Amino acid sequence: MRVLVTGARGRLGSEIVREFSPDCDVHPLDRQALDLTDCRAVQQRVGEIHPDVIINCAAFNDVDGAQDRVVEALGVNAFGVLALSQAAQGVGSRLIHYSTDFVFDGEADAPYTEADSPSPRSSYGLSKLLGEWFALEAVQAYVLRVESLFGHVTERRGSLDAILLNVRGGLDVPVFVDRTVSPSYTVDVAKATRAVIERNVAPGLYHCVNSGAVTWKGIAEEVARLLDRPLRIKPLTLESARLKAPRPRYCALSNAKLAAAGIVMPDWKDALARYLRSSG
Repeated sequence: MRVLVTGARGRLGSEIVREFSPDCDVHPLDRQALDLTDCRAVQQRVGEIHPDVIINCAAFNDVDGAQDRVVEALGVNAFGVLALSQAAQGVGSRLIHYSTDFVFDGEADAPYTEADSPSPRSSYGLSKLLGEWFALEAVQAYVLRVESLFGHVTERRGSLDAILLNVRGGLDVPVFVDRTVSPSYTVDVAKATRAVIERNVAPGLYHCVNSGAVTWKGIAEEVARLLDRPLRIKPLTLESARLKAPRPRYCALSNAKLAAAGIVMPDWKDALARYLRSSG
């Protein structure tokens, strides 16, 4: 199977490359190798490689920055996806694209399903929602919503990386006490992605996160328990943080549709424990 991976140097992209490389013909492209905002370049590169599957891990992920750099965010998260979707159609490739919990407003009190109506509150969330719609214009397209990704550290540290560093260093751990998420371990997302392809799951929209819902405070508590270290919580609220872009307060996602397709995601605590073991 020939696989083209965009955003191949990022946290998720690098894990996708690791998952598929042992027995597939993988073509990893970072943003220097392929500018998704250049539609002609996208068409040309996809035509040259002629992949069986395109896995798009590229994204403009600066949530606050997107409030001021709307055109740039739309270029990558929306119109870049449209270019990939059209290119995939042109060569008959399957397309897998990743989206986010930020397409929701966070006013729910139970995990969101794929049937719930999106209502993004930020420019980033809006750009990702448009990307979903453009991706699904391809006949053989999958949109997998992920959130709060953690895994092997890349150039850019995530929220869990900061928690780990502070807990290990005996420092104060600033975490949200009022933001609920379903964390996503990149290893599990990559394996689920492969299962979606190999099981010929029906194209469409799926939530692909580790099972369960937890606040960031709860995540920090579990990290401290697993590491057997004391925890010095510095509680934050969405209101007190005064972030430029609004964050969804409750954004846990339900995996029921993916499970019905035969792909069961592990619990977030199990995923976190495996990650800590792998990272030493």
